[in-house]
Amino acid sequence: MASARAVYGDALDRLFGILAPVPADRIVALEDTGTVDLGGGRRLGSYYSPGHAKHHVGLLDSETGDLYTGDAAGVYIPETGDQRPATPPPDFDLEVALASVRRFAELRPTRLLFSHYGPVAEVERTLERSAEEIRIWVEETRQARAAGLDLDHAVAMVVERTRARYVAFSPDADPALAKKFERISGSASNVSGIMHWLEQAETS
Repeated sequence: MASARAVYGDALDRLFGILAPVPADRIVALEDTGTVDLGGGRRLGSYYSPGHAKHHVGLLDSETGDLYTGDAAGVYIPETGDQRPATPPPDFDLEVALASVRRFAELRPTRLLFSHYGPVAEVERTLERSAEEIRIWVEETRQARAAGLDLDHAVAMVVERTRARYVAFSPDADPALAKKFERISGSASNVSGIMHWLEQAETS
């Protein structure tokens, strides 16, 4: 919740409500892989997929082959087919994130179900685009940081260099769509997470 509040600020409670604790006896801890039994022979296979966040898992439905990607594969806008990374602080890690996307590909799911917003049937191409977007945002942020730019200027630089990649930000697109895209995958949050990772990498 603290990490989410750092991203959403005072809007967190309005957008998502209050997170109530779950009774300890209802919690089942999963390892790198695990299974959630849904009954009737249907299961969710759990696959640890950090990089976006340390606590992240992908869930594969045994009945449909659908993979619930959470935010590990980024954000998908169905109206335009746009994809953008989700790299907020404090847990983003480039190589770990890319490894999670590769793990999703190795599972060979039938579809990807994005939290924001699936489903997507073109699995291989979509995951390739997910990895590409992460790499591009990291590359642009790294260049901005190397130029000595502060966060605000780095965000402006990255936005300008990536804008043409997204139909949602084209001049003839619906402004409400661009606003929605920015709200769920904020430029400032993404760049801030990458900056944080770069700073940690320098000091480690």
